[in-house]
Amino acid sequence: MPGKPVKAVIFDMDGVLVNTEPHHVIIEKKLFSGLNLNITEEEHSSYMGKATEVMWMEIIRKHNLPYKVQVLTDRNKKAIINYFSVLKEIEVMPGVLTVLEKLNRKRIPLAVASSSDAETIRIILSRTDLSKYFLYKVTSGLVERSKPAPDIFLYTAALLSVKPEECIVIEDSANGIKAAKAAGMFCIAYTGKSTGTQDQSLADETIDDFSQLEEILQRKTDLK
Repeated sequence: MPGKPVKAVIFDMDGVLVNTEPHHVIIEKKLFSGLNLNITEEEHSSYMGKATEVMWMEIIRKHNLPYKVQVLTDRNKKAIINYFSVLKEIEVMPGVLTVLEKLNRKRIPLAVASSSDAETIRIILSRTDLSKYFLYKVTSGLVERSKPAPDIFLYTAALLSVKPEECIVIEDSANGIKAAKAAGMFCIAYTGKSTGTQDQSLADETIDDFSQLEEILQRKTDLK
C-alpha cells in the first residue's frame, strides 16, 4: 500500500468500467481481414491497452504494410464510433455503479484515463450514463506516449491536483498496469469478462468483483 492516504481514483475504461473489449476485438478483426492481415490471438492481445495509433504503428512495421499510420488510425476510429453509436446496449461492469456512487458521496475525485480516443470515450460514457461521475476524461492523445508509458496517469494526477502516490488506478491490461506502476501509483488489476491472457502480475492487488474493490477502498479512503 502507498504510504500516503488515497486522494483520487483513476479508472481505465474498456474492460474495467464497461465490457467493450470484445467489441473492439470484433472491430479490429474486421479491419485486419480487410487488409489481408494474419494477426494471431497472442499478437492481438499484446495491443490491449495501447493507443490506436501505437497499435497500427507496430502492425505497419511488423507486417510491412504500405499505409501511413494516420490512414489506418482514422479508419479504425471511424469504425469504432460507428459501431458504438448504434450498438443496442453497452454493458457496464457489475458493481461499478455502486462503487462510483460511494466514491462520489465521499467527494473523492475520479477520472478516466483511457487509450480510446476522445469521441469514443464521450460516446461510451454518455450512453452508459457514467460520464457524470468523472471530473476528467483523459485520452492518450493528450500525452506524448501511450501506455505502457506512465504519461497518461501522471497527466491525470496533475489535472486532479494530487501526487501520483496519492492515486489508486483500476486497470485490466498488462500495458495499463505497467503504466500505472511506472507512474508510482497503487494499481488494482480487475480480472473481468474480457481480460483473457493479460499478465496482471505487476498489480498491487487483483480483484474479480467490484465488491472486493469496495473493501480495498474502505481501507484506503474511509469509504462507507
